Amino acid sequence: MSNHSEVPVAPVQAYEPPYYVAVFTTVRTQDQSGYSETNARMEDLVKDVPGFLGMDHAQTPGGLAITVGYFRDADALTEWRCNAEHRAAQKRGQVEWYQSYTLHVAKVERSHGFVRAQVPQSPTAG
Repeated sequence: MSNHSEVPVAPVQAYEPPYYVAVFTTVRTQDQSGYSETNARMEDLVKDVPGFLGMDHAQTPGGLAITVGYFRDADALTEWRCNAEHRAAQKRGQVEWYQSYTLHVAKVERSHGFVRAQVPQSPTAG
């Protein structure tokens, strides 16, 4: 995914189930020409899908990357899967960018989250 260093790091919030997740796990090839631009476009494009809830992404130093997309219902997930521009990016990924990948789709039946309360700092705290 793109570098969002200006955005605070936080997981996608827990939503009221049921909803769907698409877990996309990849190992990329050495040649990543055009990947960043296409990836940024896909991030923008998926946000326009009615029912898209958010996305989490993580990557190991060894190159394993995991992206989890959250969707309100199966129709939203299907709309994203069938999007013509997304399908073209998938094909390009198979030809150029991915050494291997897996996709897991699941219906979420339980979900909860936690956020630590911020403790206000006193003006004299250093």
